[in-house]
Amino acid sequence: MKNLKSIRIGKKEVLPLIEGGKGVAISTGGSAGAWGACGGIGTFSGANPDFYNENGNFVPYEYHGKTRRERHHELVNQSIKGCIAQAEVAKSIAPNSFINMNVLWEMGGCEQILEGALSKVSHLIDGITCGAGMPYALARICAKHNVFYFPIISSARAFRVLWLRSYKNFPEMLGGVVYEDPWIAGGHNGLSSAEDPKIREDPYSRLVELRKTMNSFGLNNVPIIMAGGVWNLSSWEHLLDNNEIGEIAFQFGTRPLLTQESPISQEWKEKIVSLKEGDVLLNQFSPTGFYSSAVYNSFLKKLDDRSKRQLAFASKADAEFSKSFIYGRNRELFLKEADLPKAQAWFEEGFDTVLKTPDDTIVFETKEEALRIKTDQVECMGCLSQCRFSNWNQHVEVSTAKPDPRSFCIQKTLQSISHGGSIDNNLMFSGASVFKFGQDPFYSNGFIPTVKQLIDRILEGK
Repeated sequence: MKNLKSIRIGKKEVLPLIEGGKGVAISTGGSAGAWGACGGIGTFSGANPDFYNENGNFVPYEYHGKTRRERHHELVNQSIKGCIAQAEVAKSIAPNSFINMNVLWEMGGCEQILEGALSKVSHLIDGITCGAGMPYALARICAKHNVFYFPIISSARAFRVLWLRSYKNFPEMLGGVVYEDPWIAGGHNGLSSAEDPKIREDPYSRLVELRKTMNSFGLNNVPIIMAGGVWNLSSWEHLLDNNEIGEIAFQFGTRPLLTQESPISQEWKEKIVSLKEGDVLLNQFSPTGFYSSAVYNSFLKKLDDRSKRQLAFASKADAEFSKSFIYGRNRELFLKEADLPKAQAWFEEGFDTVLKTPDDTIVFETKEEALRIKTDQVECMGCLSQCRFSNWNQHVEVSTAKPDPRSFCIQKTLQSISHGGSIDNNLMFSGASVFKFGQDPFYSNGFIPTVKQLIDRILEGK
């Protein structure tokens, strides 16, 4: 394999190997510090990270506010504590390393959390990676606190818009541009309405287009960071010393899950080794409205099945919606003639509660599941800037949007799985390449490497 060249960001020279930031206590200060200690860029998640009491014990997030906005403020304040705590952990492990904090622009109170954390520990955080949205204010906030910013984009077009609208004013703090393959990356993906989710485009041509765009703005020496589907360097050797690509680094999101420093449960670690190709589903169930990739377990199957128990309806009868359907406390709506037998069959199967969606459709659920959905919607704490599941919107006092029962409370399920909850009945984000754990002899006989052993393996090209 070709020699891997280090990259320089500011005054620090680092290996072009970056730990991908996985939200809600999956990428922590512990994993980031270990990665940074090996010479790469360690990343902890700023999406509702863990914080600790004076005795060093984990403190679960709690909410006492009676309104969503009061709970939202509590979430933001606890998130700031978590960001500070994880930055301190990372730098206590590797004081001279390069540590990034990863945030989602669409997470609730993102700007407040960035300002709150960086105002306290900007000396411990070297950079901010940020995706899931168009983070125009990212550059301004980072420049204010003298930390580098690393936007996560999925097309040259997205970067062009960000640069012309905002980033051109803060070029000196642009640490790198993360190109994340929107078809196979784990978690939330940046597929646009113009892209077919079933047809993956060649990442090489998209990287070349991104480099041309960056060079047109004088960013020839700013590295591109390849993310999404990166398993080993041998598969990406064609990007090294490539004049069309320029300076390049690689972000690993999936492989750091299976390390001794990874905080996920032993059950989770055993599960990902058993996964097969095709076990990860690119779906649109997320309350963000973005596509996302996750393991197709019982949790996703429940959402998938619910979405299939869906029918269009009308409030008044017409030529198309001619069949009366009575539900609940003698409520009436009208279905198409061909759909009436479906509704009757679902009722007989126990899915006898009707929930309306924002799209003039209804879904059928059990009474127990419908109550859980309603409870989760009422208990919303505003973990996203906008949530289609609960109709929360942090930018308005009263949202007029209709809640969408086809989605779910993402905060609840991610907090559960990251703290020992069921791996089958919670959302398990994952990149599409996760099946390679079961094919890679490095992990045979249940072997779980340290971060150092993993990075040594990566440096061998394997």
